[in-house]
Amino acid sequence: MPELKNITAEVTKDGSFNRQKNRFTTPFGKGEGKLPVEAGRYRIIWSQACPWAHRSIIVRRLLGLEDVISVGTLDPVRPENPNDWAFTLDEGGVDPVLGYHFLSEAYLRSDPDYHGRFTVPSYVDLKTGGVVNNDYFNLTLYLETEWKEFHKSGAPDLYPVELREEIDEMNDILFHEINNGVYKAGFARSQEAYEKNYNLVFNRLDALEERLSHSRYLFGDRITESDVRLYVSLARFDVAYYNGFNLNKKLIREYENLWGYARDLYQTPGFGDTTNFEAIKKHYHLCAVASNPYRIVPAGPDLECWNTPHGRDREYN
Repeated sequence: MPELKNITAEVTKDGSFNRQKNRFTTPFGKGEGKLPVEAGRYRIIWSQACPWAHRSIIVRRLLGLEDVISVGTLDPVRPENPNDWAFTLDEGGVDPVLGYHFLSEAYLRSDPDYHGRFTVPSYVDLKTGGVVNNDYFNLTLYLETEWKEFHKSGAPDLYPVELREEIDEMNDILFHEINNGVYKAGFARSQEAYEKNYNLVFNRLDALEERLSHSRYLFGDRITESDVRLYVSLARFDVAYYNGFNLNKKLIREYENLWGYARDLYQTPGFGDTTNFEAIKKHYHLCAVASNPYRIVPAGPDLECWNTPHGRDREYN
């Protein structure tokens, strides 16, 4: 492998965090210039720690695409190169399908001159061995629309036509104020930037708490794409963002409706069974948090509370 420099997150002069843009954004679909939709052709590479990647795994499970798109899982603790991910969970430290030790190998197969961070989720074309899409914002939407012919019988419609405009609007809010908002607070390099985004996150959590006092999910009694996007951040909040990113105003467990909603989803097949809290804690506290010189991973909290009755099925049905 070529020697790689440590590529840190871009921080502006005022101390604000800017997320790296995606390099591989060719959409899936039919027609010229799109990635062909073929069963068995692609492999999703993810880390159980990463919320952006977790979304694809949840949707894959909900839609019954397990036999259509395979999955490779990376170690939540980064290797010596802090911009890379490693397949050290697999026997011999090698992905059994791709034969790679590191995610960077798939990126450099597609673009030998690639110089950004090697991010997940990454969809690898098994015909070439290279990454063809890492556009986390749209990947689940492709699974819900372009891969529809492979959905299992009775699969939920996570992106219904009649709600798409509202879902798109909600997804944009969730991205800026929750999904990426926690990173903008946690990676801020000035007090002003930190407090601005701290308030952004908690103001939106307050608004979501109110919204969920009137409906079981974000859009009534059906799970949608937006619920997947909110869930992955809620699942990481108390074990990683609260202390690791200094988002310590309130735990999610202190919100009556958000906490019941999060448990409701966790207990739904596809959500809790793809959530690995130990991996989440390891990654954030050993890789993402700068002030942990003794590399201590928090032992708590007691995660059994995620399985306690939530009551939302009775309340809104």
